[in-house]
Amino acid sequence: MTTSRPTRHQTPTKVSRPNPEQPLVDNIRLLGRILGDVIREQEGETAYALIEQIRQLSVAFRRDADHEADKTLSKLLKSLSGDQTVSVVRAFTYFSHLANLAEDRHHIRRRAMHERAGSLQEGSIEMTLQRLADGGVTPHAISQMLAHSFVSPVLTAHPTEVQRKSILDAERDIAQLLTARDDILAQAAAYVVPKDALTPRALAANEQQLRARVLQLWQTRLLRFSKLTVADEVENALSYYESTFLREIPRIYANLEQALGQQPVANFLRMGQWIGGDRDGNPNVNAQTLSHALRRQADVALRHYLTEVHYLGGELSLSAMLVDFPPAMQALAAQSPDTNEHRKDEPYRRVLIGVYARLAATLKVLTGGDAARHAVPPQNPYLNAQELLADLRVIEASLLAHRAQALVAQRLQPLIRTVEVFGFHLATVDLRQSSDQHELVLAELLSIARITPDYARLDESAKCTLLMTLLCDARPLRVMGAHYSAHTLSEIGIFETARKMREQYGSQAIRHYIISHTETVSDLLEVLLLQKEVGLMHGTLDQAATCDLIVVPLFETIDDLRHAAPIMKAFYALPGILALVQRGGPDQYGEQDIMLGYSDSNKDGGIFTSNWELYQAEIALVDVFNEINRPHPSPKNHQFVQLRMFHGRGGTVGRGGGPSFAAILAQPPGTVRGQIRLTEQGEVIGSKYANPEIGRRNLETLVAATLEATLLHPTRSADPAHLAVAAELSLTSMAAYRKLVYETPGFTDYFFSATPIREIAELNIGSRPASRKPSQKIEDLRAIPWGFSWGQCRLTLPGWYGFGSAVDRFLHPQGDKTPVKTRKQRLVLLQQMEQQWPFFKTLLSNIDMVLAKSDLALASRYAELVSDKRLRKKIFASIEQEWHRTAKALEQITGHQQRLANNAALQRSIRHRFPYIDPLHHLQVELVRRYRAGQVDERLKRGIHISINGIAAGLRNTG
Repeated sequence: MTTSRPTRHQTPTKVSRPNPEQPLVDNIRLLGRILGDVIREQEGETAYALIEQIRQLSVAFRRDADHEADKTLSKLLKSLSGDQTVSVVRAFTYFSHLANLAEDRHHIRRRAMHERAGSLQEGSIEMTLQRLADGGVTPHAISQMLAHSFVSPVLTAHPTEVQRKSILDAERDIAQLLTARDDILAQAAAYVVPKDALTPRALAANEQQLRARVLQLWQTRLLRFSKLTVADEVENALSYYESTFLREIPRIYANLEQALGQQPVANFLRMGQWIGGDRDGNPNVNAQTLSHALRRQADVALRHYLTEVHYLGGELSLSAMLVDFPPAMQALAAQSPDTNEHRKDEPYRRVLIGVYARLAATLKVLTGGDAARHAVPPQNPYLNAQELLADLRVIEASLLAHRAQALVAQRLQPLIRTVEVFGFHLATVDLRQSSDQHELVLAELLSIARITPDYARLDESAKCTLLMTLLCDARPLRVMGAHYSAHTLSEIGIFETARKMREQYGSQAIRHYIISHTETVSDLLEVLLLQKEVGLMHGTLDQAATCDLIVVPLFETIDDLRHAAPIMKAFYALPGILALVQRGGPDQYGEQDIMLGYSDSNKDGGIFTSNWELYQAEIALVDVFNEINRPHPSPKNHQFVQLRMFHGRGGTVGRGGGPSFAAILAQPPGTVRGQIRLTEQGEVIGSKYANPEIGRRNLETLVAATLEATLLHPTRSADPAHLAVAAELSLTSMAAYRKLVYETPGFTDYFFSATPIREIAELNIGSRPASRKPSQKIEDLRAIPWGFSWGQCRLTLPGWYGFGSAVDRFLHPQGDKTPVKTRKQRLVLLQQMEQQWPFFKTLLSNIDMVLAKSDLALASRYAELVSDKRLRKKIFASIEQEWHRTAKALEQITGHQQRLANNAALQRSIRHRFPYIDPLHHLQVELVRRYRAGQVDERLKRGIHISINGIAAGLRNTG
């Protein structure tokens, strides 16, 4: 058989490859079309045409740097009425949210395609386990390592992320409908006849449901009427437990056990919370909010258990006439209050009705709430989660005894794991307060007790001597009948409430006390003494005392980070401290969390210096604890303390954000060792955990990175030459950053004018003040509004500024007179660092990502808000020059001219989403201009708030 060449009348057959992005494009277009239809229907054709005109002008502004488009757009925006402006802002904000849902669905879709093709993905547990197997690490070794591990993402509050539950629920429904749409298309593709008659009908029905949910969104108020409260923030966080954590975390454990050949996997992955217990600079957090947070957490956990027990009872209809039951199961059934004649031969149902009754009673006792169903009245509440587990394990053992493993795996095993992990407390609530507040409380206590008239004036040595003496004294400090200030009573009230909460909800309900601005050893001793005052410390320091709460220093500024290791070394050198910590941990293993603050160190010295100082601090702290844990000449006296780093990562790269997998692997050797806590906050919480499947993948990434960092990472330190270069880059980077931020006259005025920081502070977005003090100083500004404001104006300055100058200076140590050979040699060294050193590679990758999401043209629109033209031109020119220097530095080191050359997924995201975020920036600038001109009506305020929300949602991890 031969083939002929095509004649000039024939067209060669082209085999076109399917575009992998097409499903994403289709979903974005679908959701955009539905939203457009809803706007036409609800607001009219004129409103829709206006939105479309603004979108087209924004695209022209971006694509062509079209000055005519700029002028036309500015003129149009100024002509809009208040109602028109809010309507347009809402339209683009909702599109930003809908595009996120389409992107999440595409991420899941692509992941599934890779798995079906047998392609393992970076950051997946499967890939990590394969690497461990290739490295000779056995499943038993992994199981043993996890038995002594602790991995905990900790959710914290954030001003823009507190959305109404109604919005979150509608968006989750849309995500589920997009999944169902994929299923319909997949089924159609599997048919022999592709154009099955049912497919168009099913797709049309699906689209109609999507339309209903988008209409619901459009007619639902996006924001709350009143200022956000701590209770609002608690509810927002709890929605992620209901949708994701309670179901997906047990699934991770089950998958791990299966992958490890049923090797036991300890409960190493747990959740943490700051909301309700973090009162550093937040006067709205107190003993009442702490109690409320734990009561609501218990309510969510217990209602989940009630639901699962109810369904379990429906499934376990096994009859004693057909199955033999072990004595323990028979005894438990005999104790059940269920006497229904129809269930007398169904011991599982009788037992589970009894379990349900006990859980219902527990819910009433712990939260005051009532269960939804009652086969028998609530009675005999569980005293703790261990009692519930004991009952569930009797059921499990009975099922296994008559070979009903399939029934165990379906619902019972996940429920048992859920109770083990979440208990009655759901998540560990951390307490946090600033060290200066503890000093104020103790100064008053000691003055009224006539121990010292002015504690605050004592030098550090005298403070430590006094505190150590008091820690060895069994007597309390408080004087009966004495009058104390409201501040002292409130602070002591937190400690007393913590003790009560631990008694009610279990010891894991509150485990950590974080001390912001830890600067001295006395800062740590003060919190120990306050614990002793309320009974959280049992006994005295010199008499085998134990302490309920881990005292966690938080080292935030660059200066604090440099003193971290000396402070901890001096703390553990004090008599009795090592033994106190050692007695507080499980199995005689002491636990010491140390929190490292990415935010303030970045605001202090810029992105590179912050990361470098964190890296050095970790190495120094590991050295301190290696020395503490060095075997004692007498093995019986050996006391071991497990060091656990707690990374205070924010959502933005400038505050420590960025991909978690790479960040964990970039930690200095020896700093993970199966132990890590890290904060999750801002729009990152929604992007990571709103979708259950995306949430499970992100949690698996934390587990995978911890496994690799612990079991595969080399223990040797980085190349000394690389460390020396990093130190040099840090110095020059910090100098460039501080020259702009702290040494340039007028920079503060520029920042407060060219970003929406004033509006973030004045519009009461969030429950926490934007500044620690009533001033307009950068030093006093909180790190969240600092980084957040730069993201809103698309400069994202904290995530890159100073690096370009540092590289330029490094390559040209003699300025223009630097020999070409020297420049080449130094560039090769930087390139080697990027290729060989995970720390440097990850840092550059994050800077690259932030630059890709920045936009100088849009930033110039915000700069127009600065009334002083000379100041505006001067500072914006400096920023623009550094941006280009940084982009050039990345190009020289990585060899990539384009941003995100190694991140196709983010490239795709930016390409499809950013054209629809741009209009929000233009609108925000106009709204802010009006607000500052004195227009302060509620519609305008609402428009600004919605635009902030939409931009943050669109940028995701740089908002």
